[in-house]
Order: sequence, then structure tokens, then C-alpha cells
Amino acid sequence: MAPRLRRRRHKKSPSVAPMVVTPPTVVTPLPLTLSKPGPSIDAHGFFSLDRNVPGLSQLILQKLNMKSYEEYKLVIDGGTPVSGFGFRCPQEMFQKMEDTFRFCAHCRALPSELSNSKVLRHCKRCRNVYYCDPECQRSDWPEHRKVCQELRLVAVDRLMEWLLVTGDFVLPSGPWPWSAEVVQDWNTWFSMRGLQLDTTLNAMLGSHAMTSLWASVGRPRPDPDDLQGSLRRLLTDVLSRPLTLGLGFRALGIDVRKTGGSTVHVVGASHVETFLTHSGDYDELGYMFPGHLGLHVIMVGVDVSADFLHSTSASPLEPGTIQLSGHRSLYHDFWEEQVETGKLSYPDMVAAFHPGFHASLNLMEAWLPTLLLLRDYKIPTLITVYSHQELAASLQILVNLDIHITTYGANPFASLKPEQVYSNPNKQPVYCSAYYIMFLGSSCQLDRQLEDKVDGVV
Repeated sequence: MAPRLRRRRHKKSPSVAPMVVTPPTVVTPLPLTLSKPGPSIDAHGFFSLDRNVPGLSQLILQKLNMKSYEEYKLVIDGGTPVSGFGFRCPQEMFQKMEDTFRFCAHCRALPSELSNSKVLRHCKRCRNVYYCDPECQRSDWPEHRKVCQELRLVAVDRLMEWLLVTGDFVLPSGPWPWSAEVVQDWNTWFSMRGLQLDTTLNAMLGSHAMTSLWASVGRPRPDPDDLQGSLRRLLTDVLSRPLTLGLGFRALGIDVRKTGGSTVHVVGASHVETFLTHSGDYDELGYMFPGHLGLHVIMVGVDVSADFLHSTSASPLEPGTIQLSGHRSLYHDFWEEQVETGKLSYPDMVAAFHPGFHASLNLMEAWLPTLLLLRDYKIPTLITVYSHQELAASLQILVNLDIHITTYGANPFASLKPEQVYSNPNKQPVYCSAYYIMFLGSSCQLDRQLEDKVDGVV
């Protein structure tokens, strides 16, 4: 039985000093396990597009040859494409994808709402936002100028990401020649990989895949320095999650040399964490902790990709291996069905990448049982957020739930790839896992311990 959950008390935000912690793998794929669905952050995000640009969600479906969000979700989940989905050639695919961004950044007009004499044209500097006429572009310039240069990077990365989808861009990998204590951020990681990284990037720049990509997109190929910068940003986007888990292991004191191996649950996992995840993407976590006795990463969430769903086993892990598996379920249901029944052992750490519970009441209601469970079972937990504003809102929610926040701050392994707000293109781009929060247990327990000590002295 789960411990009784206490009622919420309201407190002021705590004064916690930010802390930055310096913190050959085999992935064992494992048959399909389904659980009941719940609220979807993916669906929430998709339909929220229409708030800023009415009709944008339907434009996206139309350009992708889909009839409904359910068909879109089926493809995202790795299911069999429906009739009508697909493209005749790469050129058509890139054109259709680019068409989903075509709406006026100033007045929010869609192509179907323009007169025959008007055509949406992109900003020539960033090639990332569109306008229905020069008047809208001039009116929008005071806002757009603040983000134009950053959005130029977004436009390049959006196309270069295709090389990750096809598997042509293979990230440098292998045991770390430096200790984890030395590799404190991306600068030291880049220095550590040094010649290996340069060789990988140069080979990618001269590859047939790169030539084919830019021949298909219908726009001039950027300079080599721009392409190499994009590859570096994409690399950090893939490796940010495993290295952030490593940061959590070190800060929360997780013993990776525990007999039988260590387990981390990634809760609220969606297609972002699972759809394009390759078996070797978490190798870097193993290289961060040489001599580990096995690491099991279990993705749990209602939006976990069907291709990523595997059965899990409670048997000990082989030393030096990393095992990836997934369950489609709300975490508190997964806990009752898998952990409380003894099918799986307790996690050594729980992580949530951008849980988004600050964003809406429905999402908060879905997350509340999980947050209280993590609090009352005293599970070491790490969450990440996109922005300082989201950090402040999330901290306040956790404080109101009497959760003991151990540390928070800027993530040294945040993704360096800027993320554009799809339906609000001139909003300042954000970066995945830009900030982290770590917590353990309840602040009420700490208050009572302090009171007991004071009473004992008196």
C-alpha cells in the first residue's frame, strides 16, 4: 500500500542556493507491454497551436496528408502510416514540412486567408518567419529583430535534423579519456572528444547524405562553419538527456556500483524521448561512469512511442551494460502495477524532462499523484525545465506540496539547439533542459527533525 498522502500546506518559495555539480556499453532491447492511457502532453501541445494561430493545427495535418490528430499521433508513435500519408520524393517532403510554417508572423493570417494577389514570403535574413505583405513585415520588425539571428540557426537545425532521423549522422562515442570530474560542461566535453569530434564532423560535411539533403531542400547550402555549428548543436540535443541523468546521479549520490545494477525511471516520457532514440544514445551515460554494474533506463508515459515499448525484467543487469525499455502508463499506475507488486525494484532515481505540470490544470492533476508518491517514498528526483520563468513556477508548485528541494540551477549539459515556439515565432527561443531541479522527500520531515533537535536541547 502507498503511504497516506498529506494535505498541502502553502509556503513561501525557499531560499536555495543554485549548485552546479561536476559529475563498452551494450543496450539490451527487450516484447510489447501496454497500459491504460492518460492525459497527453503531446496532444496538449498540438492543440494549443490554435490559440495563437487559429487553424494552424489543421494546416499541419493538411500538409502532411493526414485527416486527424489521431492519424498524426499514430505515425509519431511509430505505427503503420495511414492511407494517403507519405511523399513522392524528398523534395516534396521538405516543401510540405516548410509549408506548415507558412503563416504571417504579425497578423497570423494563413495562406488560405490571403487574397489571390498576396503570397507569404519569408524574412530574407533568417528564412524562418513569413509575412503576407511588406507592411506586416515592417510592423513586426521591432519584435523580430530581437530573435532574427537566433531563428536563422533554428531554420538550419530544422533541416539538418533529418540526418539524425536517417541515421547518417552518427555521434562520436567511446570510453572517456578524461574523468567525469573534469568534464563539467559542453566546453570540456568538446575538448575531451577533440580530434575524434573534428574527424566525425568533417566526414559528415563531405558526405553524400549532406549533399543530397541540401539538393532536396530548395535553398542555398550554408557555409561549412554554419553546418558544423548546426551539427554540434544537434549533438548536444541528443546527448543532453543522458548527461543530465549523469549530473543527477552525481548530485543525488546514486551508487552506480550497486550489486545488480542501478535503475532510473524517466517519467512523463513522450515521443521526444522515445521516437527517435537509438540504442546507443545512452552509451555516453555509461562512459560517464566507468565500472558501473549495469544501468536500466525505463521510460514511462502515456506518449511513449510504440516502437520503444518493451517488457522489463527484475533480474540483475550485466555489469557495464545499459538497458532501455518503456511502458505506456501514468507513473503512479506503473508504480502500483510494476513496483508495488515486486515485478520491478524501486528506482534509484526518477527523472522528468520538461514535465510541464505548470502549464495547465489538467496536466497538474495528472502529475499530482506522481509528485506526492515521489515525495512520500523519498525517491531522489530530477526534473528539467525550459526557462527561468518555468523554473520559478515549478519551484513554487513543489514548495506548495511540501517537497524538499535539494538544489536547482542552470544545467551545464543543456541542449544548445534553440527551440522555436511554433505558433509564436518571435517569442524568444528556449533550450531543452536549460534548468534543473532536484528534490528528495518532504520539507515537513525536515521541519519535524529540526523541532525534535531543538526540543532535545531544551
